[in-house]
Parts: sequence; structure tokens; C-alpha cells
Amino acid sequence: MLIATTAVLAMRCPECGKMEFHDFNRFGFCRGKNKKVYCSCGAVKLIVSTKNYASYLIQVPCVVCETKHLREMSGKSLWSRNVTCLSCQDTGLELGHIGPEPEVREIVNVYEQELEELIYEFGCDGYFHNSEIMYEVMNCLHDIAGQGALYCRCGNHKIEVDIFPDRLELHCRNCDSINIIYAETEEDLKVIQQVEVIELERHGFNCLDSLASTGKIKKTRRKKNKT
Repeated sequence: MLIATTAVLAMRCPECGKMEFHDFNRFGFCRGKNKKVYCSCGAVKLIVSTKNYASYLIQVPCVVCETKHLREMSGKSLWSRNVTCLSCQDTGLELGHIGPEPEVREIVNVYEQELEELIYEFGCDGYFHNSEIMYEVMNCLHDIAGQGALYCRCGNHKIEVDIFPDRLELHCRNCDSINIIYAETEEDLKVIQQVEVIELERHGFNCLDSLASTGKIKKTRRKKNKT
């Protein structure tokens, strides 16, 4: 019987938002000591510890709750041929995946391909006023949403996106709030490139450029020490 000794973690950084892959090795853990996984920017993305190699305690920094979620996994599950999803316990948002490298990379690739296919489908018909700008704006929005930093103040994290030739409209079905992101000029792209968090106002209507001019865009997130 072949025993798996390696796994791969795919996870976006809670600080810079970059998606990276990290190798896990069954023999890379010391009993009673924490093993930290770092992003290339230096931020801690994951903390894993074990006392007996039979079970592992995983601490996952959450970009939504700004705290750490704790999850216990058996060694059998961690080193199995199945992919385990690490998610926010409050919202269900997927934060990362651990498992065999081919399967984990396939999951990440599917997300990226879906976005590319959507943009290609519209772009080929000359639908967008500026296809290149729209592509970059949608990539930025995709990264923000992937970090769990797109949500409404009413508590809804499942924000719908309507696509128009010159803009994206973010819509919260819970309270009918709307936020418009223009995607037609270089200035439109510069606005969303500065954004780390998009927070829809409860029952509100806003434009991303107007929020930028008034300083209401959240560029940094306050840290909490809760675990």
C-alpha cells in the first residue's frame, strides 16, 4: 500500500491577497512545535501543530473575520488523496485547500479559467467599451472577492455582479444595496487597484470612484488578537 507523505496548500495571503502554493511534508513537523506557512510578502498564512502525529491543529487567519479559525484534522485526512477545504466558520467562504498537488491545482485553475472564459465571451463580441481595462478591473475584483473583502454591511458576503459595457454593478440581494465600479478608462483601473476592501452600504447606492475621492475606501484592515 502506498502511503502519502506530501500534500500541497493553495491559499491566498490574508495580507497581500497573492495566491501561492506551499508544500507540506509528513516528516516536516516536530511534535509540540508550531509550523508556520509564510507568504512571499512575509505574512503568516497558516499555523499547524501536532502532539502525536495522529491529529493536527490548524490555525487559519481569516480575511473576513480578521481573526484565526481553528480546525483539527486527523493525520489520515491531511495526508489522504482527498482535498480538504479550509473555510471561514462564520460565512463559509473558502480560504484555501489542502490535498494532493494535481487536485489542488485543478481547483485553483478552474476558478481562474471561469473568469477568463467569461471575459473572453464578452470581449470577442466587442461588448466592452475597453476590453483590456475591463479585464484588469475584473481581475482586481476577483482578487478582492477571493480574499473575502467584498461584502455588504447587512452581513451578506454573497454579492452578485452584473456586467455592462462600461461598468460592473455589485448588488446585495439581502438589502438591495448597489455599488458601481466603472471599467472604461485608465483612471477607473487606478481606482480599484488601490482598493483592498469593498463594503456595500446597507440599503445604499455608491460608486467606487466617489468613494475614492471621499476617502471611504478601506485600504487597510484592523487586526484582532482573538483566536
